[in-house]
Amino acid sequence: MTTRAVVQEVLRRIGAGDPERIAEMYAEQADWKLDWPVAEHGRAATPWIRHRSTRADAAAHYRELAEHHIPERAATEIERILIDGEEAIVLGEIRQAARRTGRDYRARFALHLTVENGLITHHHVYEDSLAVAQAFAGQEASTP
Repeated sequence: MTTRAVVQEVLRRIGAGDPERIAEMYAEQADWKLDWPVAEHGRAATPWIRHRSTRADAAAHYRELAEHHIPERAATEIERILIDGEEAIVLGEIRQAARRTGRDYRARFALHLTVENGLITHHHVYEDSLAVAQAFAGQEASTP
């Protein structure tokens, strides 16, 4: 599969919401990081936001993400997918609702993926972590 095909398929599977099928798109060992301030933004309320390194970790991430959000109020808008060889950047915005507080939030994101031999080996997410933290803390998000 090409890088573009792998990225489009993993995004399709993420949209379908099946953690095990999503995880099949990842290598057994993968470099998975999320851009998140270490301690200051309520990390205990957002346990899915942490570094990962295995295919099983990828499935756990999507299970934990689903457990902490209200699925009927979730949406993702993909604005652009940029491909350069094995590298891909996905730009967009997520809209979610924190299950614990009921608060909606929007977070812009950039997802950097590397695809090798048809599997994702590098998954780094850069998102508006303040909007997420405020939603889970029950604070009003400060969006421009």
